[in-house]
Order: sequence, then C-alpha cells, then structure tokens
Amino acid sequence: MTARDTVEVGPRALRRAPAPARAAAGPAASGSAWNTLVATAAEPYRKVGHFAFGFARGKLRLDPVFRAILEQDLLEGCESVLDLGCGQALLAAWLQSAERCHHSGLWPKGWPAPRARAVRGIELMGREVARGRRALGAALNVLQGDIRSTEFGCADAVIVLDVMHYMSRQSQVETLRRIRAALSAGGLLLMRVGDADSGMRFHVTRWMDRLIMLVRGHGWFSTHCRPVPEWRALLGECGFDSSEPRWMSRGTPFANVLLVARAR
Repeated sequence: MTARDTVEVGPRALRRAPAPARAAAGPAASGSAWNTLVATAAEPYRKVGHFAFGFARGKLRLDPVFRAILEQDLLEGCESVLDLGCGQALLAAWLQSAERCHHSGLWPKGWPAPRARAVRGIELMGREVARGRRALGAALNVLQGDIRSTEFGCADAVIVLDVMHYMSRQSQVETLRRIRAALSAGGLLLMRVGDADSGMRFHVTRWMDRLIMLVRGHGWFSTHCRPVPEWRALLGECGFDSSEPRWMSRGTPFANVLLVARAR
C-alpha cells in the first residue's frame, strides 16, 4: 500500500481491517495495572493545580492514543522521540510512568515491556510549558516555540497529535518537510488527524478542538482539515512511505485517525 492509495477510513472500515490496524481491547487495560499506570502518570500534575491534574488524568485515561502507544509498542526501536505541540508534556509523563510501573511489576498483562526513551517537546504556549516543568521538573526537556519555525534537531520518532489542522495548508506542507528532514531513512512519524470525510463525527471533533483551545487560552482558531486519503498523499509528497491509518477514537464520538508513516 502506498501513501497515495485511497482507502475508506472510519470505525466500520477499520473494524474490518487486519489486526495491526486496530487498537486492541482487552481486560488487562481496565484492571488495576492500567489504573496504576494512569494514576502514576497523572500524579506529578496534582501539585500544579486542579486543571492540570484533572486534564492529565482524564486525557490519559480516555484518549485511546496513549494506550495504543504502549499496548501496540508503536515506538518500537525508537530511542529518541520528538513531541511537537506537546502541551503540558503528557507524553513524557506517560512514558516515564510506564518504565516505573513495569519495573515495579504493575504492568498490564500481555503488553510489551516499555523501554527508556529520550523525549523532547516543543510547545507554543508558555503556560503549558510552565505546567509541564512544574510537574516533571529537571527531567523535562521542553522548548517553548512555534513548530512552524523552531529547529527540530534529529529524532528517531516524531509525534504530532491533533496539531496539524491548526496550521494553514501551506504551513502543513512546510512542517511535514521539516519533520522529514529531522528523521533518518526509516524514521517514524505518528501523526493524528481528524478525518474530514467522517461526517458528523468530524464536525464533533472540529468543534471540540475549537472549544478546548478556547478554554485553554489559545483563543478561537480556524482549522484547516483534510480527508485521510489527502493527508496520506501529502505525506508521500513530503518524503514518507506507506502511511498506515489506524482508527484512534474508540469509545469517543470523534473522527481521529493515527497515521503511522516511515521516512524514505
């Protein structure tokens, strides 16, 4: 399958897809080990305030992408990770807590063992950076900056969750090309987008994104969204091979799809 292939994307289509394209479910994720993992990752934010702690706990528990990263070992073979638009650094907290929980023997049955990774983040909003630094302290490596212009350096994997649609279409192209330049051949890109062809689910996703941005102090943003086949074609134009769409809204009303791609 090439990045230019047109595929049907949505909960029904991916329900029929082979097992690797699905976010696996199972009792292990709902047991005490899962609860401990979420609590451990959210706990550092308690001292930051009610909003930061509540947001961390709810996001880590309810957003399926965090579970998928660990349960499906999406970062396999990646030693260094760059998180673009990292917010209050939940991904860094998540990966750190995974190591601690696994070492202590509290780990969901059947999940791959997590490994240590160097995580860097770039975030536009200073208040988000401050929350992350207060929560995670000296262990946090986050730079305040605009991902449209900030230097990326090099990484084995780049993660961009629910960010690209806040850029103009031209900025999307330029940013993807810069991401490709930050990766060696075979480097991993995990990019979650809203599928503009998903009907009502997409409209719910778009309005929720705008509301969250408003509540978090970013103001009212226009969004520039694309159908998943168009995103995949764009990835091909920007130097990525064989992007694989994975439905990433299980248990939610949203139209989020994670595109898993490798740099050529």
